[in-house]
Amino acid sequence: MMRSTSAAGPAPVPAPVPAEEQIAAFLAKFTPEMQQLITSLRTELRKLLPTASELVYDNYNFLVFGFCSAPRASDCIASLTANSKGCGLSFYYGATLPDPEHLLQGEGSQNRFIRLPSPATLSEPAVRALIAAAIAQAKVPLPATGSSETIVKSISAKQRPRR
Repeated sequence: MMRSTSAAGPAPVPAPVPAEEQIAAFLAKFTPEMQQLITSLRTELRKLLPTASELVYDNYNFLVFGFCSAPRASDCIASLTANSKGCGLSFYYGATLPDPEHLLQGEGSQNRFIRLPSPATLSEPAVRALIAAAIAQAKVPLPATGSSETIVKSISAKQRPRR
């Protein structure tokens, strides 16, 4: 015996929201100045890591753009982090990076970060050296060619204020 369905049929599945539309909504939570800083830093990191998968997390404490050698968080090389106080560049395996200039902050057993007051910080030789070292120590190498993909991985329902 066949079961009947409603006259309207099954409910339509909503189309997924494109990643860039979701990111625009995440950025809208910040002040205009922070939106501009985050966007500029993200653009510069995309240039430095053009084949990296970009994993996006709008979590409780931070908006995070992880630049990974594969679309898994465990393959993250560096992450742009942003909250109401500013931006940082977090190195997932930063505790093992050479840091002769002593730029890295943090006391954890794995992660280290630097503050990013402006996009110009990413052009500093010591910062470029940290990024190069993070790329070199990646367990999965960055793809040599190809384009990147942006994947929104999670959105927390509860968040700290972004302004």
